[in-house]
Amino acid sequence: MRTVYLDNNATTRVAPEVLEEMLPFFSDLYGNPSSMHSFGGQVARHINEARARVAALIGAEPDEIIFTSCGTESDNTAVLSALAVNPEKRHIVTSRVEHPAVKVLCENLVEKGYRVTALGVDSSGNIDMDEYERSLTLDTAVVSLMWANNETGAIFPVEEAALLAREKGILFHTDAVQAVGKIPINMKGNGLSMLSFSGHKLHAPKGIGVLYVRRGTRFSPFMIGGHQEKSRRGGTENTPGIAGIGRACKLAGERIEEENTRVKELRDRLEREIATRVSNIRINGGKALRLPNTTNISFEFVEGEGILLLMDEFGICASSGSACTSGSLQPSHVLRAMGVPFTMAHGSVRFSLSTYSTDEDVDLVIEKLPPIIARLREMSPYWKEGSVCAAE
Repeated sequence: MRTVYLDNNATTRVAPEVLEEMLPFFSDLYGNPSSMHSFGGQVARHINEARARVAALIGAEPDEIIFTSCGTESDNTAVLSALAVNPEKRHIVTSRVEHPAVKVLCENLVEKGYRVTALGVDSSGNIDMDEYERSLTLDTAVVSLMWANNETGAIFPVEEAALLAREKGILFHTDAVQAVGKIPINMKGNGLSMLSFSGHKLHAPKGIGVLYVRRGTRFSPFMIGGHQEKSRRGGTENTPGIAGIGRACKLAGERIEEENTRVKELRDRLEREIATRVSNIRINGGKALRLPNTTNISFEFVEGEGILLLMDEFGICASSGSACTSGSLQPSHVLRAMGVPFTMAHGSVRFSLSTYSTDEDVDLVIEKLPPIIARLREMSPYWKEGSVCAAE
């Protein structure tokens, strides 16, 4: 059975070009890049090349790039660094729809005596910029707002928000894990202090991440040890992963136009056809500026888990939300923050495409999903044919 993989916001396949780039570092190029000898030095040169490729994708300078193990480490490092360099400040501004890498960290920091303002969102997933500006105080050490939401694809105005923070001398961090490689980003000229992303969301392997730190930003390391990454992140470099994310960033730059044309057209066709064939649905964040590859659809009076299990019988891979919280039986915290009705929130499915997605993939979902919803609704004690619920 063919696998139709539409869960790319959870993770992506490693691109063949990326794998090819990585393989020598498991065999011939196994030297330690910190070694004095030339055998290790050649590995260091490859790391420098990868760093330049990563920087080019986001319009940064190579020395502003720190390699980490994942997006979560990058997020934690950024927030904790901002607090460490501003020990007199005890306030953090974030949103109610952040990834657990930021959300749970902030909850933990509250237990340690910090104050956290978690901004709400409207029904489309947008923050209120007036509320945001009012939340910034003399005691604010850092703002951490995601660039694009992992569940709905809604894009926050982070560049505008960062400029407001900079005017008040506040460090600004963005979790850009879902945004990098899908929409154009240029760090030159904006007010962002730090940016995080992860390799496995853009066809690099798991276990490699990036933290961008703008030149001149005060910084306190999270990983303490050796002199690696200019003493900003101790630990022997993950050279295969670094080579892989470097190549993946180069590929992403070459394919970003395709992401915003062909992939977006596939996403839009999927939404249109499902809306035509299935009643009582809601496109969550459908009125917001969104990533081109992401759609989150709620189906009233059915369970998302049931939809996923039945689609899996046809080889269709999707998600009921963030992969980091999919084991929870609670409705998505993102959809709850958006005010999605309870009868809808439990029946949410996220489809996230990539440049490897095809017309045939979308055709199969369009063919198989409507009968699945009809079957599940027939089993639901709450479903009544002809009931009406407005789709967003």
